[in-house]
Amino acid sequence: MANSKRDLFRKRRMRVRSKLRKLADGRPRLSVHRSSKNISVQVIDDVQGRTLAAASTLEKDLGVVGRNNVEAAAKVGAAIAERAKQAGVEAVFFDRGGFLFHGKVKALADAAREGGLKF
Repeated sequence: MANSKRDLFRKRRMRVRSKLRKLADGRPRLSVHRSSKNISVQVIDDVQGRTLAAASTLEKDLGVVGRNNVEAAAKVGAAIAERAKQAGVEAVFFDRGGFLFHGKVKALADAAREGGLKF
């Protein structure tokens, strides 16, 4: 029986999360969510269960409201790197969820690395 697209996404997401849990050393996790219209990212401290920083294309000050392309993802990546540094976070685990690491997710990750986040 063939797996549905949603089932394959869930399998990828659980595989990524289980690997992150094995490596957990107290570093926060940079969690990415991509929809058809927007992209958002959070720096999450799993020990305390708190979001330390967040950025999204829904924010008017980034100037990419409602756009979901590589350029918008790069702006969100740069914004999250800046906000994470303000929150005192230097190194994170990159949690791409079930999304493949190319295109928008890769652009976001590269911009966050250029902004100074280590992962």
